[in-house]
Amino acid sequence: MIEARLQKELLIETENRVGLIADISRLLGDMGINFNAISVEAANSGAVLHLISNSQLYARDALRDAGFQVSEREVVILELPNRPGELCRVTAALARKEIDIEELYVTAPDASAKALVVLSCSHNGKAVLMLRGR
Repeated sequence: MIEARLQKELLIETENRVGLIADISRLLGDMGINFNAISVEAANSGAVLHLISNSQLYARDALRDAGFQVSEREVVILELPNRPGELCRVTAALARKEIDIEELYVTAPDASAKALVVLSCSHNGKAVLMLRGR
């Protein structure tokens, strides 16, 4: 059985500029908000940040108050053992159920026993139930 849950991810759409991540990190860090996972996509003059923190509501409100355009979307959060083959096992199981992965990012420090996987797929709720073994 896999630890899987639904959670809101923050999407920050903004201009791409030098120091953007530092500014967001400082803003949230000063409030005691820690990043659990972050993904950044920069293209041309724009950037989209995907953020999971230890306090999503406070992070969302602080970012909006600072003038950032922030939206939320539901994602699947998995905690997997941090060892070779675990991601393959999960993604193959989703594929067998015809669940299409649309986006995925992982954070897994070498010394940690667990990896945090954030994914969005064609059926998030169905994916969580299937991965939990229900």
